[in-house]
Amino acid sequence: MKLNKFILLLSAFVLSAFVLVACSGEAQDAVNEAVQEVAEDVAEVAEDVADSAAGDEAEADDAAIKVCEVTDVGGIDDKSFNATAWAGVQQAEADLGVEGKYLESQAQTDYEKNINAFIEEGCDLIVTVGFLLGDATAAAAEANPDQKFSIIDFAYDPGFDNVVGQVYAIDQAGFQAGYIAAAASKTGAVGTFGGINIPPVTAFMDGYVYGVNYYNEENGTDVQVLGWDVEAQDGLFTGNFDSTDDGRAFAESLMDEGADVILPVAGPVGLGSAAAIQERGDAWLVGVDTDWTVSAPEYADVILTSIMKRMDSSTFGVIESVADGSFAGGLYVGNLENGGVGVTAPAIDVPGLEAVTAGIIAGEIATNPSMMMDDDMSNIVDELVCEDAIGC
Repeated sequence: MKLNKFILLLSAFVLSAFVLVACSGEAQDAVNEAVQEVAEDVAEVAEDVADSAAGDEAEADDAAIKVCEVTDVGGIDDKSFNATAWAGVQQAEADLGVEGKYLESQAQTDYEKNINAFIEEGCDLIVTVGFLLGDATAAAAEANPDQKFSIIDFAYDPGFDNVVGQVYAIDQAGFQAGYIAAAASKTGAVGTFGGINIPPVTAFMDGYVYGVNYYNEENGTDVQVLGWDVEAQDGLFTGNFDSTDDGRAFAESLMDEGADVILPVAGPVGLGSAAAIQERGDAWLVGVDTDWTVSAPEYADVILTSIMKRMDSSTFGVIESVADGSFAGGLYVGNLENGGVGVTAPAIDVPGLEAVTAGIIAGEIATNPSMMMDDDMSNIVDELVCEDAIGC
């Protein structure tokens, strides 16, 4: 209505101007006054139209879905799992028009505080990144049943109707990397270490050892893995996910013991390992979570392969469900079959890798200790893991 009034007044103003040209004397003075009044009306309505348009735009902005990520202590630019999850939010910003925000946790004591800050801010979806945020996320989800959450690397049993857990069969991709590492090793020893001894970390290491062992069985070799004992579920850990100095020290120690391929499962800590390997020039590094030739291109010359955990695509999928109204609590399980995990093309030729991948997908090759159970127990475990899960 305001726009129509503006058009009518503008037309009157133009018509008055033509009349003004044709008038003179007292008539012209009267027309001048009338034209001035019309001009003032035009200006007033134009201002109203502009204000209305601005208000409409603000309302559109307010209607945008707000997605808020709480990072682990590694920070948003860890070139690993926090950054990969954030890439999914950024994709949703570009493709779905959502608004993305994040809060970086400087210490574990920040987890609850950051989650609650986003609840108060009215975020439509809160994404918490990492196993260590499991307790804080559960407490917030229970206290705020109308708030939607998604947590990476954690599955609740029983689950919450307002939480989507994103977990990954990363042992499958770890197995591939172990097979590649054994093929690349010239010293007959490869190594690994983790940040903290928690399941999302040790799953990489289990798969890595199983992959090396399988390569030995298939090729008659005896490559040893330093840094992780599958049976004891114990090995080398830095105790953190942020010290590159620790990454350097652990890599140097493993290389001193003869390892010429190293898998650091500790987020940005591994960047210190990459620097140490690059300086020595006689070993390879296996990246984790994302393609390290892209996220850390300065070390591309020493990256043998990277174990990919596609948190970006799974996070995008959860955001999409919020946007289209189909969000429901549950569990997403990323694996080789659905593309949720995998490895990047190795820097060397590895005969037999495609057959190994097919065998893992078919369930013919064990990639973790639980798969070594008898068939009945294994079936029970599969049912527990895949109940209500996406991707099983």
